[in-house]
Amino acid sequence: MLVYHKEYNTFLETLRDAGVVHIAERNSGVAENEELQELISLSGRYTKLIKKLERIAGEDAVEMPKEIDTLLLADNLDEMLLEAEHLKQELQIVMKDATTMSVWGDFDNSILEKLSKAGYVLNFYVTSIKGFNETWVNDYNAIVVKQQSSRLYFVTVTPVGEVVDIDAEIVKLPSKTLSELNSEIVDINDKIKSIENKIKSFATENIESFRVALKNIQQNLEFSQVKLNGEMVSGDKLVLLEGWVPEDNVAELKSLLDSSAILYDIRLVHRGDDAPVKLKNNAYTRMYEVLTKMYGMPSGTDFDPTPILAPFFSLFFAFCMGDAGYGLILILLGLILKKKLGKSMAGMMNLVITLGAFTTVIGAFLGTFFGMSLIDSNIPETLKEFIIAGKIELFGSEYDKQMILALAIGVVHISIAMTVKAINTTFFFGFKESISAWGWWLVVVGGAIVGTLSFLSIIPAEVSKWILIVGGAIAALGIYVLNNLRRNVFVNVGAGLWDTYNMASGLLGDILSYIRLFALGLAGGMLGQTFNSLALMVVEGREGVAAILGWIGFGLIIIIGHTLNIAMSCLSAFVHPLRLTFVEYFKNAGYDGKGVEYKPFKKR
Repeated sequence: MLVYHKEYNTFLETLRDAGVVHIAERNSGVAENEELQELISLSGRYTKLIKKLERIAGEDAVEMPKEIDTLLLADNLDEMLLEAEHLKQELQIVMKDATTMSVWGDFDNSILEKLSKAGYVLNFYVTSIKGFNETWVNDYNAIVVKQQSSRLYFVTVTPVGEVVDIDAEIVKLPSKTLSELNSEIVDINDKIKSIENKIKSFATENIESFRVALKNIQQNLEFSQVKLNGEMVSGDKLVLLEGWVPEDNVAELKSLLDSSAILYDIRLVHRGDDAPVKLKNNAYTRMYEVLTKMYGMPSGTDFDPTPILAPFFSLFFAFCMGDAGYGLILILLGLILKKKLGKSMAGMMNLVITLGAFTTVIGAFLGTFFGMSLIDSNIPETLKEFIIAGKIELFGSEYDKQMILALAIGVVHISIAMTVKAINTTFFFGFKESISAWGWWLVVVGGAIVGTLSFLSIIPAEVSKWILIVGGAIAALGIYVLNNLRRNVFVNVGAGLWDTYNMASGLLGDILSYIRLFALGLAGGMLGQTFNSLALMVVEGREGVAAILGWIGFGLIIIIGHTLNIAMSCLSAFVHPLRLTFVEYFKNAGYDGKGVEYKPFKKR
């Protein structure tokens, strides 16, 4: 888009109203732009201020914004907060003096002056009980005033000018009496209460106005940043601005640009263009987009990984939690927080509810409910048949069924990753560029499928042998000879051998990594079972009052124990599935996540 420099600001306003163009970033002159730096500073100041106001206002905030000078009010608030802080510091000092005086009692300091005029000095001391010397009573008229724990407070009355040789800490009293200090404490507390009431009233009345002001500042900040992305051309008479628009919005944008009477050019994305990415997913998959964005957006030559990430992350999370009861707790927690936290967190709470539902179902199949084994319970035998528990014999040895299931899930997950990589490379770069990927797909995925079918006796062993031989030969041709048609065949063989080394050393480790699903679920279940056992030990064999106390202890152990277990299980059930996705899956799928998210220039 080429815009006449005098119409640039007006055109940007029009472009922002349309809200469909993602402006290509140049960010030239950002650091030198004083207006932009001022907006950044103001945005930071208002963000911190709003957090303070939210803590102060609580749920009493008025939702209706007012037409006010928020900058002036911000200065007023800073003054009030500073005054409150000074008063609190002053209160601490006065309270410290009052504590010091409370030992000696409430007396008029003029008495000390009269005593001095009469030729005597009153000194104040503190020492330990063992450190008090009885000879001080006769030598210096020492009089014990008060004893507090192991410390002794006493005074001496001596003639003016007499040297007092006492090995004790001398106390310097405040200039005000105890009653004056107590009165000052009351006065300062009243002032603090008054200023806090003002701040509270200020917060409840103006917080929404500051939120609106912050939004406006952020709008102006974005506008200024976008403005700097324009490049001055043709003797600084024209501004060149580039951006991206989804195909669905091209007609709308053309209509706007034609009405603005500017020169523009619209073309389709070419390979190599650093175009932003707009994710399009259904309601279920959309909840998991936040996880994709944590790693990085897909580039223009990547598929969106979210549709595959969503079901597998849910499955991994549920497997790591491994307890149907904990799943019900997550569902309940999500429903409660969804109502309390409002619309801004609704999507996240929907994700919590969904993960809770998966955990409930998978936990039931794994046979654990709040640390109790369902296989040992009194549920109908027909239901127990669906529980995956116990051992299975494979190749002459016994293995835990849940461990084998975790490894099988890993094989499926990595097979899907390699399938996605092969299809993705073919789709974006053509079949010639994907021959090596399909070769490895034949070796790993094809081998796994044929091996499974042969193990289950679906196909005869002789047939599977020839399938593996033929498939292996085709795969070897693609891996070692045709992996790059533009290179020398000997270079291809060398590259193929290097890929073989990497695949052999990495693939087994990737699959074994999925054992963590079994291990974490087992650990959480055993910890829950331990809390149940501890709780039962408290109530066993007790009668009367001891039984009542025992049941109280039982409740505390169950509630606190399972709460801790849920918290720890949720943490591990979030982190480790992320690792399996970000490392094992993305590596084998060839996903790099270097794309840029589509963020149109619009009013927010």
